[in-house]
This record gives sequence, structure tokens and C-alpha cells, in this order.
Amino acid sequence: MSVRPASVGSFLRSAPPDRLPEVVAEHLRTWFPVSDVELLLSDLTLSSLWPLLDPESPTGGALEQRCFGSQQPIVDNGSRRLLLPLTTWGDRLGVLRIDLTETPTSELRAELTTVADELALGLRAADKDTDRYRQIVRRQRLTMAAELQWDLLPGRSLSGERFQLAGQLEPAYAMYGDHYDWAVTDDRLTLTVLNGDGDGIEAALLTTVAVNAMRNARRSGANIVEQAELASDAVYSRYGGGLHVATLLLEIDLTGGTIEAVDAGSPRALVAHDGDIRAVSLEQQLPLGMFGDSRYETQKFQLEPGDRLLVVSDGVHAAAPGGRSPYGESGLLTALRRTRLQPPTEAVGTVIRALREYHAGSDPDDDAVIVCLDWLRQSA
Repeated sequence: MSVRPASVGSFLRSAPPDRLPEVVAEHLRTWFPVSDVELLLSDLTLSSLWPLLDPESPTGGALEQRCFGSQQPIVDNGSRRLLLPLTTWGDRLGVLRIDLTETPTSELRAELTTVADELALGLRAADKDTDRYRQIVRRQRLTMAAELQWDLLPGRSLSGERFQLAGQLEPAYAMYGDHYDWAVTDDRLTLTVLNGDGDGIEAALLTTVAVNAMRNARRSGANIVEQAELASDAVYSRYGGGLHVATLLLEIDLTGGTIEAVDAGSPRALVAHDGDIRAVSLEQQLPLGMFGDSRYETQKFQLEPGDRLLVVSDGVHAAAPGGRSPYGESGLLTALRRTRLQPPTEAVGTVIRALREYHAGSDPDDDAVIVCLDWLRQSA
């Protein structure tokens, strides 16, 4: 009698990068009481789930969306269907839908959850070597600027023992110069939100120079002042002061909640706690690349246990469609209060949808970035 392999991981590692879903489907049908399998990936706007194995089948319904949003397995006992989130380090990819021939026990659910986790990790690694998965999540063609921006992003969400983090760009298919970046190392989270000059591919190229300069400095062990100064020098050497990048750089101590900040332009930060929302007051310095040899200084502010930090570009806080008051003066605060019970992955979508409603059908004048961080450290 054949013995079930201990893990699907070895099969995934030996499979072509574009065939991972088929490998998992075959593994599940062979070794588990499974009649059907479908992999659903989230589109770029995080608003719908699209089938991969059978692209002609329906998109994910209410149960699949609930699984994706809650990041919890869902069992539909009536149909013996099991829905499992596909997530790596908090970055939500989609949902694995499994139809079973028997009611799942807790042991079976645990085994299938492990398969889903291994598939998610494989999908994230394989994404660099095949276009198959990106073709599914794109529901229309990206502009060249948006292509550059999406390739530059670190991911759409990230989580650890002490934090949950998510970001979103709007519009997804025709971005300009707004961007975010993050990295976590040794209990320190570096977060940047940028707003580059101009529009179209020139704005995207400008942002690409700034982001990669900051990454180059960060990966060499530089602090956020050195990151800002290297990026400013790189932008100035390329554009001679004609274009610049408004940037907010934050370095967050995940053990103590202290944040060091370099405020070099228009992105704004707000902190919410128990329903109260306050703007973070920082002394604004020159945008990156405005002058040669620009020098920057850090400022500090403190997060308390349970605080939510929201960072937005000027496409959010300064949006004033049809001569209305800026969205940041009232609409943003209202939207942020609605997110009180939502995790950051859902909160950024809530704020984006409220921003769309604020434009009341008119086309935005600027793209928008929203990044949401929850600091989870419990008070002593």
C-alpha cells in the first residue's frame, strides 16, 4: 500500500514554475478524499477572486471573499467544501477551494491547511519566473507606468508577531508617481511613502530612481537620514533639480513603538487609538532631489500599544474634486473611523472606496497611496 508523502513541498520544488496549481491539484486528488480543486487569485484591486485552473468558471463568491478577508479557513458542511487562504508572511494571494467527498475532520483540515501554505509560498517564489499568475490577476492592460510601479512594490501586506501592515495604490491600472516601500529586519520596520513629480512613465521612472537609491542605502546598513540623502543626490544628479520626490521615511522600533521620521514632502501620517485620531505633526524638509547635497534630520514620535498608523499621499489628503474641501479635512477621518474593527488589509480598501465615493464619479487628478500599520505589542 502506498504511503502518503509527508509534504507536497518536494513536488512543488521540482515542478515548472507555471504548473504549481496542477501539481497541488493532482496531489490532493491522489492522497486525500478530494473531488475537485480550484485556485482563486485576487485581482490588483483586491476586490474579486479569479479562478486559475478553470478560467471559465465563476469568480469567487461570498464565502471565498469571506475567507480571503478574514484569513481564516471556512467549511461549508452542506457542500463539503473547504476554503483555505493562500498567504505568505501576511501577503494575501487568494483562496484554495477544495471539494471533499467526506466531511472534513480537524486533522484533515490541518493537513490541507499545510498544503495551502506550501502552495502560497511556492506561488510567491514562482511569480518571478512565469507570467501565468500575473495574467490572471490583471483584468485589463496596465499602462507602462503602472507596470514599473507594480514591479517595484514590496507586496500588498506584511505581518509579524508585533505588527500588521498593508498598502494599496489607486488607480491600480494607470498609476503615476505615488509609491510605498517597506522592509523588516531585526525588529525594525522601515516604511516609506513617496509622491513623485509629473505623470505617466516619467513620474514612474523618477520614483524608481528614488526607491532604488533608498534600498541601496538601506541594504548597505544606512539609517533613514543616509537613505534620504543618497536618494536626494541620485535624483538631483539625474534631473538637476527640475524634478523631485516628496517622501516620508519612517523607521519603527517594533519592540518599543518609537518612530524616527524624515519628512521630506507631502505624504501625511495620522495615528488612531480607541476612536481618537490625531495628525502627526512633523517639520517638513525639502523634497528629495530639489537641491544638490541636501541634508536631512530625523524627528521622533511614539506609538502606544493598539495604535493604528495611517500614511497617505497627497492624492488622498489633498484630493478636492469639483472644488470640494480636501478629503483629508473630513472625509479621510470619517473613513478611518469606519476601519476601527478591520485589520489593515481590509482598512486600506475601506479608505480607498470612500475616496472613490468622494470623487462622485469624476476622474481623480492624482494617484493615491494608503499604507496602514497596526502595532500589536501588548502593554505590560
